[in-house]
Parts: sequence; structure tokens; C-alpha cells
Amino acid sequence: MQQENVVLCAASAYEEKFYLNPEFDALPEGIKEDLQIISVLFTADVGGVLIMEFAPEGELQLRVDVAEEDILFDEIGSGLKIRQIQRERAELFESLEMYYRVFFLGDTAAIE
Repeated sequence: MQQENVVLCAASAYEEKFYLNPEFDALPEGIKEDLQIISVLFTADVGGVLIMEFAPEGELQLRVDVAEEDILFDEIGSGLKIRQIQRERAELFESLEMYYRVFFLGDTAAIE
């Protein structure tokens, strides 16, 4: 049986809302604020819905969903922006991956 990805957070340009999975309420406020800022700025810039989720092995992935009728969505800008965020926030994302592996997957080797 294949495990599904676990959503960390998401932001929608369509509904102008941010969602943080309640399972991650224990994260420090500063990190939760950073996630909200990253997500909301992304959707304000290129549109669509940005979803940050953990793959079953613990890798943090950024995915974008777009409404079929959204003709204003910037697909090229979206890809460039995701790569920019991954570069600029690499340390944050690595910390989140370690947090997920330890507290959700029980991988104590991740902290050694």
C-alpha cells in the first residue's frame, strides 16, 4: 500500500486563504509565519494554489494546482518562483524535513 503525501500548508489565490495543517500546530510561531508569508506571496505573484507537502519518505515538496479556467496563471513564473523559494529557503525546508522525519516518521537517525 502506497502512503499518501501529508500536506503541511497551502495558500489559494482564488479564495485568498492560507491553511496550515493542524497536525503542525507545534511548530514555532516564527516558522508558521514564514510558511504563511512564502505561500501567500507566491500565490499573489503567480496565482493558483501553492501546496507544501511531505512525500512519504519525508521530502518537502512544493506543488501548484491551477483552475482550468485560470488564463492569468503564470506557469513559467510559477516554476521559476518555486526554484527561487527552494534556493532561498533551503535551510528552513531542511529543518522542516528533519522535524517531519523525527516527529511523524519516528526516524531518530535523522537527528544523529
